Amino acid sequence: MARKLHKRGVMKFNKHLENITTYEAGKPIELVVREFGINPKDIVKLASNENPHGCSPKVREAVGNILSKMSLYPDDSMVKLKDALSRKYEVTNDNLVIGSGSDQVIEFAIHAKASSSSKILINSVTFAMYEIYAKHIGAEIIRTASVPHDLEEFYKLYLEQKPSMIFLCTPNNPTGDAIDAKELYQFLRKIDSDTLVVVDCAYMEYAIGKDESKKVEPKDLIAEFDNVLYLGTFSKAYGLGGMRVGYGIANPKIIKELYKLRPPFNITTLSLEAATVALSDEEFVQMCIADNIKEMKRYEEFAKAQKIDIIESYTNFVTLRLNNNQNSTEISNSLLQKGMIVRNLSSYNMNAIRVTIGTTEQNSRFFELLAQII
Repeated sequence: MARKLHKRGVMKFNKHLENITTYEAGKPIELVVREFGINPKDIVKLASNENPHGCSPKVREAVGNILSKMSLYPDDSMVKLKDALSRKYEVTNDNLVIGSGSDQVIEFAIHAKASSSSKILINSVTFAMYEIYAKHIGAEIIRTASVPHDLEEFYKLYLEQKPSMIFLCTPNNPTGDAIDAKELYQFLRKIDSDTLVVVDCAYMEYAIGKDESKKVEPKDLIAEFDNVLYLGTFSKAYGLGGMRVGYGIANPKIIKELYKLRPPFNITTLSLEAATVALSDEEFVQMCIADNIKEMKRYEEFAKAQKIDIIESYTNFVTLRLNNNQNSTEISNSLLQKGMIVRNLSSYNMNAIRVTIGTTEQNSRFFELLAQII
C-alpha cells in the first residue's frame, strides 16, 4: 500500500537574517592550494592581519606543557588571566569580561543593550561584525558618510538619531586610521550616560608604538565614563588569532550585564594559558611592533613610487586605495592566482585592498607581484 505523502511547507527562519551578509574572512591557504594547485610553500597570506612572527616562544612552551589538561573543562573563573589583565591595565577583575575573541564581547554588548527598536551608530567603513550582530536582533544601523572617523559627524548623527549604542573603532579596521585620544574624550563627554559607547581597540598596541597621541587607557576611560566599554584582543600583537581570546573592560555594572549572556567555558584551557603567558612577554610584543613600523615605511615608499594612495595606518596592515583605471577585485584575483592572499575591500564599496604587513621577505614578494600586475 502506497504511503500517503503529507504536504510539506518550506522552513522559515528569523526575518532578521534575510538582510545579513555572511562575514567574509581572509581566504585560508588550504583553499588556495585546492583552487589553484599552488605549492603551499609558495603561498603568502597577507589577508587576516595575523602577526607574521607568530606568538611568543614562551607561549608555545607553556601550551605544550599543559596539553594533558585538554580533557578537563577550563577554569571558568578565568582568574589567572583576569589577574594578569588587571595588573597590566590597573583595573580590577570586576572590570573584566573575557570573550572568544573580542567579537564575542561585541555580541554580548549588543544583546545586552539593543533591541529591534534600537539604532546603532557606526562609521561608514568599519569592522563588519558590528552590523552583523546588530542585524541579529533587528536593530537599525546608522552610518557616517566619511571614511575616516569624523567625531563631529558622529555627534551630529547622535543628536539626530538618538542611538542606543555607538561603536568607535580605533585604530579602525579595515582602513587603519586612528582617533586622537584627546578628541575621543571630548566626544565622550557629550554623550548621555544611557548610550553605550564601545571603543574597539583591537590594534591599540600598534597605534601606541607609532604615536602616543592615539593611546587610549582603559583605566582612564572607565574612571570617567560609566557608559563606555573598551575592547582588546590577543589576536593581533600577541599573535594568538587561532586561540580566540578577547576582552572587555568597563564599570562593574556593565560587566555584570554582559556576564548574563556569557556561556560557560567560552574560553579553552589552552587559550587561557596562552593569553596569560603572552602578557608576561612584553619584550616579544615590542619586537613585533618595532618590526611592523619598519616594514610599514617600505609600504609607504612603495605606494608613493607606484602612485597609489595609502591611508596612514596605526595598525599591522595598510589599505591601498587604487586608481580609477585599477580594479581591486581584478587585482586581488590576479594576486591570488600567484599565491598572494590579500583582502579585497570592494564589499565595503571601496576600490582598495587591505594588506597585512608581513615579514621582510613576504612584503618584498608582495611589492614584486603588485608592481607586475599594475
